[in-house]
Amino acid sequence: MDTLQAALDHYGVKLPSDQVQQLDAYCHKLWEWNRQLNLTRHDTYDKFVARDVTDAIQLAQLLQGDEEVLDVGTGGGLPGVPLGIIRPDIQVSLCESVAKKAKAIDDMVRRLGLPIPVYHDRAETVLEDLRFSSLVVRGVGRIAKLLKWFHPHWAAIGRLLLVKGPNWTSERGEARHLGLFADLELRKRQAYTIPGTDIESVILEICPKRQGGVS
Repeated sequence: MDTLQAALDHYGVKLPSDQVQQLDAYCHKLWEWNRQLNLTRHDTYDKFVARDVTDAIQLAQLLQGDEEVLDVGTGGGLPGVPLGIIRPDIQVSLCESVAKKAKAIDDMVRRLGLPIPVYHDRAETVLEDLRFSSLVVRGVGRIAKLLKWFHPHWAAIGRLLLVKGPNWTSERGEARHLGLFADLELRKRQAYTIPGTDIESVILEICPKRQGGVS
């Protein structure tokens, strides 16, 4: 598919024209930088819509207005930039510890005029000074690894929203075995098939246990 609009139409995704224009401009900046850095494997409109836009739309359905969201390990701005474009009523920030990638995404959002802060640091360091209602994590690490990272920082985190593939249940089992859910609960909030495949993705919500919560 030669245009973003054609890919959106193919997968039945309807977005306002101004958001389509912003997403298209972002694609061009992302792919321009991708020639120098390994930022994304989704280098066609088809892949961009089927994976990145789809994930952003599914995440957007779980967020309330005025939330402050941190995209952890954003790489080239995914899924944080599409999420910020689709939901301009929330504050999305991006976190990337690799200097070259952080520089690239900072250049992209500045050139696009998007109100999206970029933090060149580890998320754990950012959370020492700032609080976010939701942390969005896709493709960064296994559940056990993430829970170990964020264990000391729950005072600064409302919840984790993890985008995971079909092997998420084995990751959950590993984390349970290590005792990492002692004070946490996990819920599967979204389940959806990646367009054009039979692969199921899920969005998991992890947060401190509430009355009646299960892990």
